[in-house]
Amino acid sequence: MTETTLLAIGTKKGLWLATSKDGRRSWDVSGPHHPMHAVYAVAIDTRHPGPRLFVDTSSEWFGPSLHTSDDLGASWQEQQAIKFPEDTDGALTRVWQFAPGPPDDPDLVYAGTEPSAVFKSTDGGKSFELLRGLWDHPHRENWFPGFGGQAVHTLLPHPTDKQRVMVAMSTGGVYVTEDGGETWNPSNKGIRADFMPEDEQFPEYGQCVHKVAWHPAKPDRLFAQNHGTVYRSEDSGASWQSIGDGLPTEFGFPIVVHPHRPEVIYCFPVSTELRCPPNGECAVYRSSDAGNTWEALRTGLPDDFWAAVMRDAMCTDGASPAGVYFGARNGAVYASADDGDSWQQIAAHLPDVLCVRAAVV
Repeated sequence: MTETTLLAIGTKKGLWLATSKDGRRSWDVSGPHHPMHAVYAVAIDTRHPGPRLFVDTSSEWFGPSLHTSDDLGASWQEQQAIKFPEDTDGALTRVWQFAPGPPDDPDLVYAGTEPSAVFKSTDGGKSFELLRGLWDHPHRENWFPGFGGQAVHTLLPHPTDKQRVMVAMSTGGVYVTEDGGETWNPSNKGIRADFMPEDEQFPEYGQCVHKVAWHPAKPDRLFAQNHGTVYRSEDSGASWQSIGDGLPTEFGFPIVVHPHRPEVIYCFPVSTELRCPPNGECAVYRSSDAGNTWEALRTGLPDDFWAAVMRDAMCTDGASPAGVYFGARNGAVYASADDGDSWQQIAAHLPDVLCVRAAVV
């Protein structure tokens, strides 16, 4: 039986769902779901017999709200709102990231928010509690908003150790807990903050990390797209080394790891001046050796492409060969069914694309 691939596309004005039932050769696109609501975070949780979709919607009038679907978007259930406790000075602006926990605990879900905080659910997303250790961290008063806001945008629960979770935020950098969220330590050694004075460019924390990714089969190896360049860590984030040589520009937002090959990574470089591909030449860059060398993937992608791809607007699915996807701020969405070797446009003229997530369902 042919598998169905689902691609969820979050935009400034709602959610679109694209499905393919013919090996990703053609796509049916439906939407908008939750029209006129910005969707910064979406997740497809495949740990359940039927996949569960998590969507955070942000309304300029009514604020943020959490919705789930267990029937691929045919119906939606609004869940208990993620709220800061009354004794904090926090108020939820939006959720930036949902992260399902390990496969053996299908009810564990994390949410990263703006302002920078992590919430945890142990009932499949029906309710969430604030992890106070990060919120009460003494560094928090020095985490300042980046251009996109001051938020936890990356959540990496360890695939086997439930006590270990890594987060990244702009600006603040990378932090890790080894005790289930009670305490958190910065993990930024070697990451340069090039916007700081020259003698202060390697601080303990305060880096503007745009995204961090890993492969669950090799969680000690991490990749980070930073404000200044791309990094790799081989020691679970204890130290980082630059791997930006070979890219046309070292600035960008997303970084993604191949679902089956931990040494293969993808990024989308953009110029620092215009926040678009250099010379308007749309290209995904792939490394097949963990960042030692890079190649441009352009087959099927356009010239005169003057739009950025945001930190959560690139992803892979779990198929083989891997599907790779990205959506841009001009509303175009592209898909590759062959590890990135070639591309096709599957949607155009959508609102500003903020995030994409794909899975075989």
